[in-house]
Amino acid sequence: MKAPSVGPVEAALLAQLAPAVSATVHWLPSGGALRVLEAGTGPTVVLLHGRGGAATQWFTYLTVLARGHRVLAVDLPGFGMSSPTEGPLATAEDALAFFTVPVEALLARLAPGPVSVVGHSLGGLVALELALRARVPVERLALVDAMGLGPRMARKARLFFRAGPERLARSLGPWAWAQMMPPPPTPLGQRLGALEYELLTRPDASPEATRAFNRLVPVTGPVFHRAERLESVTAPVLLVWGEHEDTLPVSLAEQAARRLPTARLLRLDAGHSPHQERPERVLPELKGFLAGAPGA
Repeated sequence: MKAPSVGPVEAALLAQLAPAVSATVHWLPSGGALRVLEAGTGPTVVLLHGRGGAATQWFTYLTVLARGHRVLAVDLPGFGMSSPTEGPLATAEDALAFFTVPVEALLARLAPGPVSVVGHSLGGLVALELALRARVPVERLALVDAMGLGPRMARKARLFFRAGPERLARSLGPWAWAQMMPPPPTPLGQRLGALEYELLTRPDASPEATRAFNRLVPVTGPVFHRAERLESVTAPVLLVWGEHEDTLPVSLAEQAARRLPTARLLRLDAGHSPHQERPERVLPELKGFLAGAPGA
């Protein structure tokens, strides 16, 4: 497979973040490689993006959280600059292992001590699974409109994913894509929108990651979830959810908050990506939560 390449939008972001944020590719003993953006020193915080994204989508969080933390933003296997790993994709459990096991192996090498994990959407499912597997000690868990909390996903979203965001973005072009998936109407939102389009349309995107995701999200029936195991999560959990979420209904977060032993739900006037739509609200809450502030 051809090595992934950084596009101009992402390259400009990385240049702006340097030298405070470094980008490194880490090869894993089991095969494959994961790119990590690292900044700061202190207790480790791991940031995991959603389907089709990359670690650079956390650029508004990297340097802020690095004031007091060591921040590791990881490209999930098959996305961004990370390569897919080998192994079967016959079941949803296989698919979850495709995304989770390499991240787990990476953290065992880079951050063997306690870590806090923040995950959005697919990254939220991976974050939850890391906490459940407990091979890496997860001391705090922040789940942003996360998969894995229950069996429901909007039919429109399922069809969108099955059609393939990458295929749709390439077919529509940047202007039409922005009309269909409008970014937040701010300068920051426009930059995030340009980055998302570039990531989705890069020519060396991994088909394995798409196949793995489709195992987790069938067109009909329940999506893959760990609802029955939420009671075993002992770490404090912050659930961040958009009130206008059109992919994973907020009722999933409400039910999860009742099942998780130590959880708080933050509901925001936002859609599926409140951390991008409302960073001015999410960042202070997240910083307080990671610091263990009372009520956080």
